[in-house]
Amino acid sequence: MAKYISLFGGTTTDTQIQVAKENQIVIGYGPGMRQSRYVIYKVEHRADGYMYHMADTDTKEIRRTDILSPLSQKFGIGMYYTDTPAEFMDAFEVAALAGEAEQKAQEKAEAQARAKAEHDRIAAIGAERLERLMPADVKGVIVAELNKTEYTDHTYDYRETSSIRTVILGFSTTTRNGFGELRKAARNLPETAHLAEYNKDYEHRYSGFMLGKSPAYGWSIHKMTHFTRKGFIDTLAYTAGSEDNIRLTAPKQEQGQTTAQGEFILVDYSEKAIALFGDTKPIKDRLSDIGGRFNGRLTHDGQKRAGWIFQKAKEAQVREAIGMTE
Repeated sequence: MAKYISLFGGTTTDTQIQVAKENQIVIGYGPGMRQSRYVIYKVEHRADGYMYHMADTDTKEIRRTDILSPLSQKFGIGMYYTDTPAEFMDAFEVAALAGEAEQKAQEKAEAQARAKAEHDRIAAIGAERLERLMPADVKGVIVAELNKTEYTDHTYDYRETSSIRTVILGFSTTTRNGFGELRKAARNLPETAHLAEYNKDYEHRYSGFMLGKSPAYGWSIHKMTHFTRKGFIDTLAYTAGSEDNIRLTAPKQEQGQTTAQGEFILVDYSEKAIALFGDTKPIKDRLSDIGGRFNGRLTHDGQKRAGWIFQKAKEAQVREAIGMTE
């Protein structure tokens, strides 16, 4: 026997007491009080109480619960059987619906089994790959994640953030956190290369060290920790199953550059940015007006060098500012 006490609703449910019957309609309320309509197609009496087997009348999804409350006493999210009066569905319609729901559930289970087998196959490949690549003294793994946040109901009160893609950028032999380590690893993936340049607004400490515009959407970088090397491998095996998800060194880029007016050098700095080096002090105000940002720690020809960084869309304006012709 089991008894459930709802502090919010002020109710007690004894699962040894049957409160609803087969063919009876149940209304489910989810986040944002979104409604779903079910019908009970089987009532099962087990050692610990009654279990109600239901089918969603719209989606044909199966659901089971041992907690049902009367709809007349609805107090929030939950499952409620219709009462005052009770509502029932025709038994023949319920049988047809239950058969369709069980067939759908079986097909879903078979699809999940196939997906798991494929997942395990890819994870085995990734585990073998990490065994070869991961240092014996690893203390952390630096990863980039592409996140997406979606609202789960029309009231915008509930939202879920999910990771669309994870990329392994490097291994660390220390448990200490530092943004310098994350910025260095950022160069290894074109999509995160812009995070390699210092920007205080992209440094987040409130939920652990994270580098990126936001932890809720777009690309961000953080360091994973675990107690053991095997723990890292088990966690990241599926990710490492694709070679595209392992980027341990920065891609070699042929930086296109043009020299004009003596000292100016314009460089394709990344996929989304250009950089300007040279004697820019006389025109610094003009470059700032264009949208440039001065950075004393840019990299050019393998060395740290001061320069200006711009969005690629500003290239024509930059060329005009420095008198550089096509």
